[in-house]
Amino acid sequence: MGKKEYSRLGEIPRGSAGEALTEGCLVLEGGAFRGLYTQGFLDAMMTQGLNLRCVIGVSAGALGGLNYAAGQIGRSARINLGYRHDSRYVGLRALVHSGSFLDVGFLTEERGILEPLDRARLADPRRRFVAVTTDCRSGKAAYFEKGKCEDLMLAVRASATMPFISPPVMIDGAPHLDGGCACKIPYGWAMEQGYEKIVVIRTRDPAFRKPEKELSAALRFYRIYPAFARALADSDRAYNRQCDEIEALHARGRLLRLAPSEPVTVSRLEKDLEKLGDLYFLGWKDCMTNLASLRSYLGA
Repeated sequence: MGKKEYSRLGEIPRGSAGEALTEGCLVLEGGAFRGLYTQGFLDAMMTQGLNLRCVIGVSAGALGGLNYAAGQIGRSARINLGYRHDSRYVGLRALVHSGSFLDVGFLTEERGILEPLDRARLADPRRRFVAVTTDCRSGKAAYFEKGKCEDLMLAVRASATMPFISPPVMIDGAPHLDGGCACKIPYGWAMEQGYEKIVVIRTRDPAFRKPEKELSAALRFYRIYPAFARALADSDRAYNRQCDEIEALHARGRLLRLAPSEPVTVSRLEKDLEKLGDLYFLGWKDCMTNLASLRSYLGA
């Protein structure tokens, strides 16, 4: 548990994705450090030339999707597995720098030690990238799209904050928090945008549902944002409804749902680097296992 470096860190692939794009929208669930699964899946997709034209992500899905849109194979995983026990990222130094024990900005900003984000590649006008936040005033999901908002990195940072742990991020004078509080899996946005090919990557196995509990703590903690508090209190029930609908849409062929092939035991703030790294490689393996069906669905 106390190891500072993942034993297989050197096996994380490096490189840049190809320039060819595949039509469709990639929808990425959050889950904090469970996002290592998604990062493994996305890295495998990039090595196989599957670069979807649009990607929308929530929380950890937004962080992983950012690197996918920038075409940087392995960047997300190397940062998470290399710096999980760095207190500038998670710990007291993060608290001093950002006001939160988890400084998401450590991933989105160049601090002189991380791999620089390929901002030129990210800016490619052929590709859409959307980060989902929750507007604390309305309690509803807000969608920030590359090229259509003033500060995309600020929106990604807000998307990946954690309620009760992180302070709200101010965007255009309005407070925003974790997009998953209002919408944990934004497949509805992709459908409303008219995408015919929608690939949903989950961070839980298909059978997983959250225990539905009353979050009275949310109503007390966020009493100055009552709409947000109500959304947060209902978020588990809303998530379960989304999971049920995704399974129905997957069965009908309206979207393609891809998910971990085994139950995920990694916690949101998992400390065990071996478990985190293994989850990354599970995502990689699951992508390669489903590669034929993925190509067939996309017509790639």
